[in-house]
Amino acid sequence: MNDRETDADPDTGGSPVEHVLSQEEVLAAQLELGLDELRRPLDGLFLSGVSAGLDIGFGPLFMAALYTAATGVWSEPTLDSSLGILYSVGFVFVVLGRASLFTEHTSLAVLPVLDGRADLRQLLRLWGIVYLGNVIGGAFFAVAMVYTAPAYGIVDPSAFAHVARPLVAHPPVVTFFAAVLAGWLMGLLSWLVTAVRETSTQLAVVVLVTTVIGFAHLPHSVAGNVEVLAGALVTPAITLGDYVRFLLIAVAGNAVGGSVFVALLKYGYVVRGLDR
Repeated sequence: MNDRETDADPDTGGSPVEHVLSQEEVLAAQLELGLDELRRPLDGLFLSGVSAGLDIGFGPLFMAALYTAATGVWSEPTLDSSLGILYSVGFVFVVLGRASLFTEHTSLAVLPVLDGRADLRQLLRLWGIVYLGNVIGGAFFAVAMVYTAPAYGIVDPSAFAHVARPLVAHPPVVTFFAAVLAGWLMGLLSWLVTAVRETSTQLAVVVLVTTVIGFAHLPHSVAGNVEVLAGALVTPAITLGDYVRFLLIAVAGNAVGGSVFVALLKYGYVVRGLDR
């Protein structure tokens, strides 16, 4: 299957013009990517998950550094918007670096199961191994940055608490539905990155989608692992119970958002269109 469709453009002397993949081509590509991930050896999945957990930590680190430097200098709207953009940095590293992120697999790895080319056991195995790697990598990064960044002079410890506080400040039901939205957006991100093949366009998509998640403080179970653990390490106001509760709710909400609102719906309408 060709990755792109091209047509001759009469305005450019007949040179080819690239187009976004059709929805059928995107589904086919997503199915193959999902199958490839489901078939990977466990050690490869785990190490890829650890790498993603580590890389995504750069977003919270840069957010804390900017908050330390700009608080009281920038206006609150400007600072909040900038923090949302910096949140996307870790996702750029992970998504374009092709590391395994649990929230991408809440839609990507579900598609082969819906298509009957994989089973639920394979899906749960992938989710478990990838998320375990994500959490371990992210926890290592969180501990390292909490003890290193303030000593290096780029972050005030209170910044970690500021970044974490919005994620644990809501009742469980509210946090769950916000996590559904985050999982939904991450599923859309996986679909859109597959639909466009130019790296610059993929970069723009990653930044756009994840900036929305960061600006709205939507609970992302991998980036949030770094944010909340770092906050718990610097302030008693965020407890170990808050951290564990956040992870459980965020994982459940992200899984529902990516699986139901992206994988199930997009698979359903694309396949129904093919059956006509």
